[in-house]
Amino acid sequence: MASLGAREERKPLIRQEEAPDRPATSPFEGRKTACAAVLLVEILERTAFFGIVSNLVLYLNSSNFNWGGAQSSRAALLFLGASYLFSPIGGWLADAYLGRYWTIAFSFLLYLLSACLLPAVASQDSRIWLCGEMPTYPVQPACKNGSTDCNQQLPSQYCAPVMYSGLLLLALSISSVKANLTPFGADQVTDRGRDATRRFFNWFYWSINIGAVISLLVIAFIQQNVDFLIGYAIPAGCLALAIIIFLLAAPTFVTKPAAGSQVYPMFQLAFQKSCCGQAIQKMTTKTRTHSNQSEAEANGSLSGPRTQPVGMSHEHIANFQVIMKILPVLLTLIPYWMVYFQMQSTYYLQGLHLYIPNIFQKSQQNNSAFSVAADGHYTFPDAWLLLANVVVLLVLVPLKDRVIDPFLAKRKLLPSALKRMALGMFFGLASVVVAGVLESERLKYVNNNGTISQRIGKDVYNAAPLYIWWQIPQYLLIGISEIFASIPGLEFAYSEAPKSMQGAIMGLFFFISGVGSLLGSGLLTLLSLPADGWMHCPEDFGNINKCRMDYYFFLLAGIQTVTCVLFIWISIRYERLRSAGREGN
Repeated sequence: MASLGAREERKPLIRQEEAPDRPATSPFEGRKTACAAVLLVEILERTAFFGIVSNLVLYLNSSNFNWGGAQSSRAALLFLGASYLFSPIGGWLADAYLGRYWTIAFSFLLYLLSACLLPAVASQDSRIWLCGEMPTYPVQPACKNGSTDCNQQLPSQYCAPVMYSGLLLLALSISSVKANLTPFGADQVTDRGRDATRRFFNWFYWSINIGAVISLLVIAFIQQNVDFLIGYAIPAGCLALAIIIFLLAAPTFVTKPAAGSQVYPMFQLAFQKSCCGQAIQKMTTKTRTHSNQSEAEANGSLSGPRTQPVGMSHEHIANFQVIMKILPVLLTLIPYWMVYFQMQSTYYLQGLHLYIPNIFQKSQQNNSAFSVAADGHYTFPDAWLLLANVVVLLVLVPLKDRVIDPFLAKRKLLPSALKRMALGMFFGLASVVVAGVLESERLKYVNNNGTISQRIGKDVYNAAPLYIWWQIPQYLLIGISEIFASIPGLEFAYSEAPKSMQGAIMGLFFFISGVGSLLGSGLLTLLSLPADGWMHCPEDFGNINKCRMDYYFFLLAGIQTVTCVLFIWISIRYERLRSAGREGN
């Protein structure tokens, strides 16, 4: 019995038997308190995260730091990328040493401490103490006669060492929470069957967007129209509350101790496979019939006699084979993430250069005119455009969970996770194409009709006389893409991973998300190089009206198109191997 239990623990969860029927009972029965605590903690954490990132471009582009538009967008993409890129560290730490519960708890403490930096540098006295006085840079004239060889230089980024250090420390803690809180929540219902796990991921993603709504409606408004100091203090308060709830709910949680990480054996096998291919080929030689070969390819099962490297168990080899099947699927999501993270960087920057209307008048009793438009009105927060993305998720996720998915499942028409991911990638492609078309039209307005000056926060932007509402379609499309790409992606990574490596595989999923964001940032940096860079416009420092950001969007669309075709091919091959394994059984 002990060996049977161990073998089931190694088997990917998608292979587990469905939980037994429980008439008239919810699959969450007995676990509702634990699930509710995890979801509430996730709401508070996402409120803090979106409060940090939603106006980060505006914060760095404002007179507090005077970073250029492209510089601010690159910093936001770097932060977003790092907050996913470091996820394997947290997953490995949980698997190898601390377990998920304590890894989450310690990560939240680091998260809170590093989040306090942002309200600190929002105060002028603290900012001067930490960063010194801000240098002054005269506005540089445009190159004469259209020449590109005038040696114009962008000013250096004020307070960059402090800001980048703080953002990277924040990213480390965020990524660790992200890599472990998601599978920790799923751990609460895993024994209730595959349907309970799928439903939990739906509601977990719904909670993410509840946090986003709270953050965008309240925190983003305060940051743009009242004060960055208050606006960045609120996320720190949310994190403190999340820590308290998580610690108090500990008795209700299903917790699993660290079972030892298999990351090192996986690297060892990968090294041997690349450097000693012939030996590994011998290692994986099967002494079984053709049907058993198909089963092994689909399930990663390695029963039967074989040779294997010294110190490598059947479990290590089986897990390595499973990972080698999962990895190509996850890698082809990278261009999708390159597109997805534009929502909080270049989409936001584009919005700052469209006409943003006033929404309501400032109270006459409030004499603080810190971030209020000159006519006494508050301006519509640019970050509120993210609500178009969020509202789609909040409406469609419960509808999908309660109506659409059960309807399709009864008729055996529910698409696999891979098919849903492919559909999501196409919606992401549509979003960036729409953004590129809008940017082309915006530049036509700028060149033909000139610009209008509008005050956002403490600063003035030269915008096209084109309403910001034209951005709504691209935000709606990226929101729909999340439902079909990101949620099934989480489900796929968790369900297909060997149990002993779930933390590491979930970390890998988020790591690949971060790679996409960093590649988007790197591409933007490349396009900001002097002479031929589409995003190099020092004569228009602080604005993007002399840049060609539309070319950047269309380049991303081209990359995504090629990858969609590749993803479809890989996913068809993956599902064919899995079907062959089922037939072999």
